[in-house]
Amino acid sequence: MGVEPLSEDASAAPAPTFQREIVVVGASAGGVEALASLVRGFPPELPAAVFVVLHVMPGGTSVLPQILARNCRLAVESASDGEQINRGRIYVAPPDHHILIADGRVVLTRGPRENGHRPAIDPLFRSAARAYGPRVVGVVLSGTLDDGAAGLRMIGDAGGTAVVQDPAEALYSGMPRSALEHEPRARIASIGQMADVICHIIDEPVPNEAVAGTNPGMRVDHSDRSDGNPRTGTLSEITCPECGGALWEHDENGVVRFKCHVGHAFSAGSLEVAQSQALEMALWAALRSLQERADLFRRLARRAGGSARLEEKAKTADDHAKVLRRVVTSIGREPGESDEAHAVGG
Repeated sequence: MGVEPLSEDASAAPAPTFQREIVVVGASAGGVEALASLVRGFPPELPAAVFVVLHVMPGGTSVLPQILARNCRLAVESASDGEQINRGRIYVAPPDHHILIADGRVVLTRGPRENGHRPAIDPLFRSAARAYGPRVVGVVLSGTLDDGAAGLRMIGDAGGTAVVQDPAEALYSGMPRSALEHEPRARIASIGQMADVICHIIDEPVPNEAVAGTNPGMRVDHSDRSDGNPRTGTLSEITCPECGGALWEHDENGVVRFKCHVGHAFSAGSLEVAQSQALEMALWAALRSLQERADLFRRLARRAGGSARLEEKAKTADDHAKVLRRVVTSIGREPGESDEAHAVGG
């Protein structure tokens, strides 16, 4: 059965109401345990469709559908592109694909990564907010950084309801804390209470006038970035860590995001991490080049019968490599942290 508005008989109810029927859930580190606990509390007659994004590696096949199926009484499946949305079913984003909701169907894309992930949480949340507005319940569970925060804010701004796992109990509190920072209207729940909270929200009637601006029949191009034109923001001097293109800065109701022209998108936190990773890769490449340069000079010196000039060049390259190695291995340390403390703490 497709997801259709649940309206009352117009002759019996002059003010028809609708039901929240789309639940979108995002999780990352520590999310498998949280997801299993969440779905365990759902009743078999859940009158909503549930969509799940868990950050996973792009290769291989995810076993998350099987894990969730063992822990709940709902039908669980890896989402397929173009399939009709049905209530009482859990759709899991497959590896290396964003999952979107449009035209009453599931849309899978291999669009640009967001916040360094594909699947990412924000694209799902945004598509749900645009299509179903106040009929959406957005849920953020355990994870690091801040994927899902911007999308949860969009769900709230569209009249939907946000629910966040209590950061105090989450295995990784970064995502829940960021979600609450960006969407303070969110309800906080422990993972043991969350299924009951969501079911209660689903049962709350949504007034007809609240859903007037939603568009469940909206369509999304499969090549869609799911995020509009990046050039509408302010051009920055920062380049995209993914492709090297220019980044435009966007302030979306207080949420700062950066987007490049091909569609890679970053929150402030994820951009910082991506830049750090790109910098480290570049420095390791430079270190390798210095070591190769020293080796080249030593080889040439041997062929020249022990040239002092070439041996000195090799020593200089080695010295530069040692300095650069100290720089590379210091990335990410707190100011003033010693080598010994870093070794013990790492």
